Amino acid sequence: MLIFNNVCSVPSSFQLTGIPGLESLHIWLSIPFGSMYLVAVVGNVTILAVVRVEHSLHQPMYFFLCMLAIIDLVLSTSTMPKLLGIFWFGAGDIGLDACLAQMFLIHCFATVESGIFLAMAFDRYVAICDPLHHTTVLTHTVVGRLGLAALLRGVLYIGPLPLMIRLRLPLYKARVISHSYCEHMAVVTLACGDSRVNNVYGLSIGFLVLILDSMAIAASYVMIFRAVMGLATPEARLKTLGTCGSHICAILIFYVPIAVSSLIHRFGHQVPPPIHTLLANFYLLIPPILNPIVYAVRTKQIRERLLQILKIEIKIR
Repeated sequence: MLIFNNVCSVPSSFQLTGIPGLESLHIWLSIPFGSMYLVAVVGNVTILAVVRVEHSLHQPMYFFLCMLAIIDLVLSTSTMPKLLGIFWFGAGDIGLDACLAQMFLIHCFATVESGIFLAMAFDRYVAICDPLHHTTVLTHTVVGRLGLAALLRGVLYIGPLPLMIRLRLPLYKARVISHSYCEHMAVVTLACGDSRVNNVYGLSIGFLVLILDSMAIAASYVMIFRAVMGLATPEARLKTLGTCGSHICAILIFYVPIAVSSLIHRFGHQVPPPIHTLLANFYLLIPPILNPIVYAVRTKQIRERLLQILKIEIKIR
């Protein structure tokens, strides 16, 4: 580590603290966090396997669901193994490049996930408001391009964040990050240089993704509800709205924890630091855990296929 003026330095690595203020409970915290990570991995891998083998699920909505499963695996795996290493072995040391890579993966794939939810809202809009053209509008090629567009948007939006830190903020006043992973603001706070550009860019991206995507999704559902209210019978309305239930639940699971965490981070100055860090980890863990459960419970084809697999295993035993 190179030191300048006995204050700022060029670190080769950072030290993650895990859950600051709860260090004595790390070994116990590893049990729920490890269990949640295991459930997230098993659930999302199961979704991918079921959609792959069940040809009746080769439809746009389930292809988007597979994209969500892959994103959730990336988000949880980019943070949980390191966090468990901190809990079990005190292995909080992380190289500068590894820290920036983790930051990029977390923020990039959270942005990609928001884009996939927007694409799923478009899918539901076409399926309900223009059902005769659903298969011709949302072909497999179009679905793939929407997924690629969401990925490219995430890379373009988030790519500058680690680059700006690497190029503009080489000096740091400390190397201890009071967090369980390399979150953008937690790293920038330690920098010695002028971080206003980084802060403004980070806030702008947060606004574009969280506010504009959620507004676009809300607009699509306003049009969906208007179309549903025009149906002849209450039974038809409920049946049509039922096809949107899983998507609405997944949207709430994704956006509500992010919104709560962001509000507490910006305005909850009296909230203890452990709560900040726990919420930041929960918004990376809750969607990967609950998305497969929501779709398995609410989607008839997935539920029936899982039950069929379980019956076959029971017969074999």
